[in-house]
Amino acid sequence: MDQILYWNEVALEANRVTHTTGDAGEARSQGPVGSARALAVAHLAMHDALVGLTGAYEPWLGDRLPQPPAGADPDAAVAAAARTALAALHPAQRGFLEARHLAAGLVAGKHDAAGHDYGRRVAEEVLRRRAADPGLDDDGYVPSLARQRHRVDPDNPGQGFHAPFYGARSRCFAVTTRHELDEPPRPGDRAYERALRQVRGKGIAPHLAGTLPERLPRRTAAETAVGLFWAYDGARGIGTPPRLYNQIVRAVARARGNDVTANARLFALVNVAMADAGILCWTEKYRHDLWRPVVGIREHDGALGPTGAGDAALDGAADIGWLPLGAPHTNSVGQKNRTPNFPAYPSGHASFGAAALQSVRRFYGQGDHGPDDLADGLEFVSDELNGVSVDNTGTVRPRWARRFPDGLWQMIEENGLSRVYLGVHWSFDAFALDDDGRVDLGRNVGGVRLGLEVADDIAAHGLRADAAAGPVES
Repeated sequence: MDQILYWNEVALEANRVTHTTGDAGEARSQGPVGSARALAVAHLAMHDALVGLTGAYEPWLGDRLPQPPAGADPDAAVAAAARTALAALHPAQRGFLEARHLAAGLVAGKHDAAGHDYGRRVAEEVLRRRAADPGLDDDGYVPSLARQRHRVDPDNPGQGFHAPFYGARSRCFAVTTRHELDEPPRPGDRAYERALRQVRGKGIAPHLAGTLPERLPRRTAAETAVGLFWAYDGARGIGTPPRLYNQIVRAVARARGNDVTANARLFALVNVAMADAGILCWTEKYRHDLWRPVVGIREHDGALGPTGAGDAALDGAADIGWLPLGAPHTNSVGQKNRTPNFPAYPSGHASFGAAALQSVRRFYGQGDHGPDDLADGLEFVSDELNGVSVDNTGTVRPRWARRFPDGLWQMIEENGLSRVYLGVHWSFDAFALDDDGRVDLGRNVGGVRLGLEVADDIAAHGLRADAAAGPVES
């Protein structure tokens, strides 16, 4: 039995459960950045427990790795490391984790005390290394009332702000540079006005579609499905985007016939890249502090909003009643879809997805930007569209098995654009577009560009805690 794949599945189930129960004791492992952090810690513990005994790779902990005992069993060490890390990250699920640990030993037929003790000590050292990470609450955060700045969703005014201090105050896991993005387009810029028209038409709530001017594009049924496929907005029974990207990586790893050592490295690279993408993305989000479409469209005219100044007539690009299709409140009947509770630029989905999938591409030697063959012959089913999950009216969504002929690169681009179809992001939150509407990665704009930088940095420099960039703020 491959202990890495086994415990990755356990970790993804823990993510699903914590976003279903909402247990307050697991708050630091909730939401997109909390999920990425938790998965990185768990996989680093497994990685270092394995390589500490086998010498296959340099450990993330470096010289802080506990001294390995002679003859200890690597499987037992990985299992103990995973169980120890996950129990600390998801304390409300200790019973479930203990049961999975017992089952892992029974299946593997191994009960090595030395390996178990070593894995536990490695996990405890990884946890100590990340013990100073800031929390995700918004205590003390004061949003700006200025134009173009992020404020709460007017259709969900009590939502608060997710992790406003986390990015700038966090030490990175492995990236050697705190990669930054250029300023996003602003009202009056051609790219902004084009993105405004696009999301106003393609991202609108269905019951408001009849209010759109004829000149605006409309969302197709296929685009609605794409928006849902990639959603994973922390809904009940679904979890967050890092869970989805791990599900994709699992399929690729199995198809490629990875052994346990390759999986230890691959899943550590993927999840550390997402953790660092989360840190840098959230730093950029609150640095640029760009409003979401739900505020930007409703208050596009300078006369609107808290700091508006009177004007003779409203700009026709403003729509004071506009609402998005929204991030889906899957498996929660009667709950409104909503806009996420953090600034728009750059997109978290685009950052996490590009960091994770580019890490896979680099692992298999396909670092250039463009189509790849890593998804050949594979089908992918999202838990949003699995024939079981229901929308917020209680209607079961159909199952949609998908293929991606252009591989993980196709996923990276589609995942970024999917958020426009839900009406929660501008297209440039994911990437710049050229005049023909094609992705332009030559500009330092958007979450895809940020995620690629993270993945390429880690691929070049490896997993080394002592080389990771420090926080911006103490």
